[in-house]
Amino acid sequence: MAPDSCGSAPSLLGDLSGWFDTDLLIRSGHLIRVEDTLTDTEYLLRAELPGMDAGKDITVTVEDGLLTISAERREEEKVHGRSEFRYGTLQRAVRLPANADAEHITARYDKGVLTVTVPLTTAKPAGHTVPITS
Repeated sequence: MAPDSCGSAPSLLGDLSGWFDTDLLIRSGHLIRVEDTLTDTEYLLRAELPGMDAGKDITVTVEDGLLTISAERREEEKVHGRSEFRYGTLQRAVRLPANADAEHITARYDKGVLTVTVPLTTAKPAGHTVPITS
C-alpha cells in the first residue's frame, strides 16, 4: 500500500468497518470518536464528547443489539469572532457482543468522556455434536 502525503500508510479501518459486526457506523451527522475494550466480563466503550451537558445533550439507547450514542452540540450566539468547532448532531452506533447483558448497561460522563459499561453474560456454547444411531 502506498504511503499518503505525510509518509504514513493510510488506514484500512474506514473502508473495512462495514464488513464487521463490531462497528456499525451511522453516517448521519458528525461521527463521535470512540475507543473500546472487550474482556471476558464486560465490553467498555469510551466516547469523546467534550463540553456537553450529559443530562441534556447526550442520549444512549440500545435496540436489537445496537448501542447508539447521540449528542447535540449547540452553537452559542456570538456577536463577533469565528469558530472552528463542529455544531449540530453527533452520532455513533456500535454492534454489541452477542452475550451482552443489555438490561444492565451503565453510562457515566466525566471530564468530556462518556464511558458505557456493558456487562457480558457467560457465553453459551455455539453448538454441539449430535450422535448418529443406526
